[in-house]
Amino acid sequence: MKDLIPDTDQPYRVRGAMESRSDMLMISEVLIFLVVSLVIVQFLKLQWAHRQLPPGPMPLPIFGSLWQVNFQANHEMLEKLAKLHGNIFTFWLGHTPAVVLYRFQAVKDGLTTHPEDVSGRLETPVFKQMANGKGILLSNGHTWRQQRRFGIISLRKLGMGKKSLEHRIQEEAHHLVDSFMTTNEKPLDPSFPVVHAVSNVMSAVVFGHHFSRDDETFHQLIEAYDRIVAFGNSFTYFLCEILPSVIQYLPGPQKALACCEFIRSFIRKEIESHRESGIADEPQDFIDCYLEQMAKTKDEPNSTYDEDNMIQSIFDLFMAGTETTTTTMRWALMFMVLYPDIQEKVQQELDAVLGPSHTICYEDRKKLPYTNAVIHEIQRYGSIVLITIPRESVKDTVMLGYPIPKGTLVLPVLDSALYDPEQWETPKQFNPNHFLDKDGNFVSREAFLAFSAGHRVCLGEQLARIELFIFFSNLLRVFKFTLPEGVTEINTKIIFGSTMQPHPYKLCAIPR
Repeated sequence: MKDLIPDTDQPYRVRGAMESRSDMLMISEVLIFLVVSLVIVQFLKLQWAHRQLPPGPMPLPIFGSLWQVNFQANHEMLEKLAKLHGNIFTFWLGHTPAVVLYRFQAVKDGLTTHPEDVSGRLETPVFKQMANGKGILLSNGHTWRQQRRFGIISLRKLGMGKKSLEHRIQEEAHHLVDSFMTTNEKPLDPSFPVVHAVSNVMSAVVFGHHFSRDDETFHQLIEAYDRIVAFGNSFTYFLCEILPSVIQYLPGPQKALACCEFIRSFIRKEIESHRESGIADEPQDFIDCYLEQMAKTKDEPNSTYDEDNMIQSIFDLFMAGTETTTTTMRWALMFMVLYPDIQEKVQQELDAVLGPSHTICYEDRKKLPYTNAVIHEIQRYGSIVLITIPRESVKDTVMLGYPIPKGTLVLPVLDSALYDPEQWETPKQFNPNHFLDKDGNFVSREAFLAFSAGHRVCLGEQLARIELFIFFSNLLRVFKFTLPEGVTEINTKIIFGSTMQPHPYKLCAIPR
């Protein structure tokens, strides 16, 4: 009988369900309307901001300009954008505008016309975790000015450009030659002996002592720096900059941060050892200089000379001074294998000008124009830095006729200056004649911006120049570098990252 009784509640349930679906549909429509409205508002804001800056690809909400280049950032993409928009253009990284300087004239004028205006350093989530605004490379304002000025003064005091420091480099060059000699002409990857020599120069400057090749702590330090550089070259790094909340959950950044702390712990031990020994009458290394400066300025209210800044400054000097010179030397040896005729010309000049027992010094470059030209061409053609660490405008300024608001990201593309077809006769060829006149004399080139320009120009430029000349000349005088037997080619493509590194390769060092 129940089945025959009509269900009087059914129309109400059906109507209630229909009303519920209608309400859900209305809420969905409202949410969609709000999202679309927000996107449109954001789009209009971006277009307005876009009009106030140098020209560039149209930005979209969330993606910025990345959608127009298939979310890739490389040589080809930057060159294409410069052809479309000019040598100063704006590229949007999400909602953040970046003013890109492309080709020599734009890079030079952008960094040197008002150098103080673009001397800031972008404070990113990863940079903050790694340096917290301390030291030289990633600091700003008063801290940066004091730490950089002190770094320059200390390096000069410790002998940069003088015979005392050059003697240390000559000693490391001797050890480097011995290291290659022990291979007995067998194939070797030159990376470790080179990084050992270069980092030992920095160790002498900063810590006042030399690491042996078998020192376990030294190996751990090199491995830690390698991991930090590898993280900086990874996709994970860019992900952490965009979504900083993931830093604590991903193994890559956690390992890099652990490596940073390991290096700082080592530096603290070195500082404590120096304190126990007492400050020498004449400072012997950077730590001595810094401890002396801390004592002098302890009562000055605006002083930034403290242990945290000392640790980070040492970290910066050691990392920057080792990574860039090591990478350049790896390219140098590769190029000598790839261009044996150029290698032979260098050796002929070394043999003709210097005797086999002559101790090579930096002053010898004036008598070795071809060798000097080859080293400069290695730096130009190798071009180990695509874009320097991003700058930031510290106040409203004008750049190449465009108004640049305070806080704008500035990206100088050094690579584009070193490959500028208006400045170099054969920019995409390895050609030492770029640095020689018709009579074979060495000539410097204004477009040679391998060490950047402006107020953030490389602090250790002079040290790097001396190291490259002495290491390269000593190796080329003693060895002929060849491919291992059976190997016919080397991968010459770059590994894109904070420095443009070559792929691992092996060569044979044949005593001449």
